[in-house]
Amino acid sequence: MTLSQTIFDFTTLAIKAGGWMDMDRLYLQNRVLGMIGEDAMAEAEVKMPTATAVELMDELVATAKANGMIGKTLAEQEIFEAQLMDLMTPPPSVVNALFAQHYANDPVEATDYFFELCKNNDYIKTRGIAKNIVFPAETEYGTLEITINLSKPEKDPKEIAAQRNAATVAYPKCMLCMENEGYKGRLNYPARTNHRIIRMNLDGEGWGFQYSPYAYYNEHCIILSDEHRPMKISRQTFERLLKIIEVLPHYFVGSNADLPIVGGSILSHDHYQGGRHTFAMAEAKVETPFELPQFTDVQAGIVKWPMSVIRLSGTVVKSLVDAAEYILKQWRNYSDPSVAVKAYSEDGTPHHTITPIARRNGERFEIDLVLRDNNVSVEYPDGIFHPHPEVQHIKKENIGLIEVMGLAVLPPRLATELKEVEKYVLEQPNEIAEMHRPWADEMKEKYEFTTANVEAIIQKEVGVIFATVLEHAGVFKRNANGQAAFQRFIETL
Repeated sequence: MTLSQTIFDFTTLAIKAGGWMDMDRLYLQNRVLGMIGEDAMAEAEVKMPTATAVELMDELVATAKANGMIGKTLAEQEIFEAQLMDLMTPPPSVVNALFAQHYANDPVEATDYFFELCKNNDYIKTRGIAKNIVFPAETEYGTLEITINLSKPEKDPKEIAAQRNAATVAYPKCMLCMENEGYKGRLNYPARTNHRIIRMNLDGEGWGFQYSPYAYYNEHCIILSDEHRPMKISRQTFERLLKIIEVLPHYFVGSNADLPIVGGSILSHDHYQGGRHTFAMAEAKVETPFELPQFTDVQAGIVKWPMSVIRLSGTVVKSLVDAAEYILKQWRNYSDPSVAVKAYSEDGTPHHTITPIARRNGERFEIDLVLRDNNVSVEYPDGIFHPHPEVQHIKKENIGLIEVMGLAVLPPRLATELKEVEKYVLEQPNEIAEMHRPWADEMKEKYEFTTANVEAIIQKEVGVIFATVLEHAGVFKRNANGQAAFQRFIETL
């Protein structure tokens, strides 16, 4: 394909995306010419392109590089790519208008439109996401999901040094602020020129709806406050979560906890995560129903799950909110020294909160309340209800919302480390990390490894460890003592 045909096809897709009209073609072509460092446009065939927008972008980026229009760092390339793909993206007002038009027909149609737009304009990094290692793990709690996160490109040492030396700029305040929409980016901050946010009104408050660039599951979205304020679990959290699944009934939505250790990676900006995905936790059954005498139209029960989960179900949203708020208040003040559950430190520091998840189940609304405790001890300085040292060779990071629901987001290091474990158990030359050796030795005693079965066995055992990680994060353990303690808490409700 000639360069002129690439430019012509790129502008055809830009016009088709809805941000431009046919009259804008010459303008667009000249914009692209200037960006990539070319001076002239030749004749091109009028046809619908067979290449995707991202494939055409690659060709244009290659020309821009050859013409010296892009700096040598990955960050500079990403800034250029986002500026190029901004031409492929209607302005925010148009995207919001089109979303509203589709929503008037069907909420699914609206999110389908927005999701496809964000993939086609390379805001959602589909090629990076495809590099992730993903496999299922059968456990007593259902089929957990394991991902080894390889989606983000690795920066070279020179670029890391350049980022470290870059000037500190306090704009946007964080990566979830509305001000990211259309932001050029810089060496130490991601490019967001092609980023769009759908505006939402949640009971009179301004919120935004966007997709995650490096999604961990299908249609992984973020709903963010238009005000930069800290995460806080409160009655308003439950009201907003249930309102969101009224607006987007085909999505689940949940919130990270609002305390360190048990919270997510960004506690500085009030936000929720959702999407069109069914997690193992949603399929887990209630194993111990119980009654909430004050809320007769709410069904309640303990879920069979490695963490400590109370599921509320009903058709009356206000009743569900009332019940969830009541349980949150009870939990925040509840202590049981027999199982190391402690609501406050001597200085009054709170240690209890909830990770809530809401979804629709037919005509009923469900909200899962996952009890969290961020206490530490001499034995467990990282957190009593955090992955313990014996499993940290696989997972040592915080257990946030996504892990709580049964999807492990494991660090990139494991992609190479597990290959060395495979060599070790096969007794081949290897460079196994010392932290994996005790686990590998246990597996060697347990299995007869062959080149045909080694990967499947190790993946299975990683799944077992992830289930154990979740058990460590559970405040009431899955044993007789822990479940008796859980019942004592239920009796206070």
